Amino acid sequence: MNGESALDPDIRSAVRFNADGLVPVIAQQWDTGEVLMLAWMDREALHRTLATGRATYYSRSRHAYWVKGETSGHSQRVRDVAVDCDGDTVLIKVDQHGPACHTGTRTCFDGRHLDLARTS
Repeated sequence: MNGESALDPDIRSAVRFNADGLVPVIAQQWDTGEVLMLAWMDREALHRTLATGRATYYSRSRHAYWVKGETSGHSQRVRDVAVDCDGDTVLIKVDQHGPACHTGTRTCFDGRHLDLARTS
């Protein structure tokens, strides 16, 4: 993970990265609002995303950057980036090409619904 980054200081101060230097990122289909996936970015990944318009994430398990679709062809073209009210979560609206999930499903949230407790 790169400690130094070319990320604009105003953006850097607007985003609250956690103790590991990461921020959770929700990827959402820009035109339908469909939630596609959750991933992580550090300052450098956010800078690369903003600079290139290609969703770039930081892999916590591999300790490396990855551009969505670079190997799979299932790319995300970034249309908009926003920070939540606390600055501790980033929302990127993307144009998703192909499945977003590494399992091959459209979203990482397909078919895994949890039952809600019903009270009277």
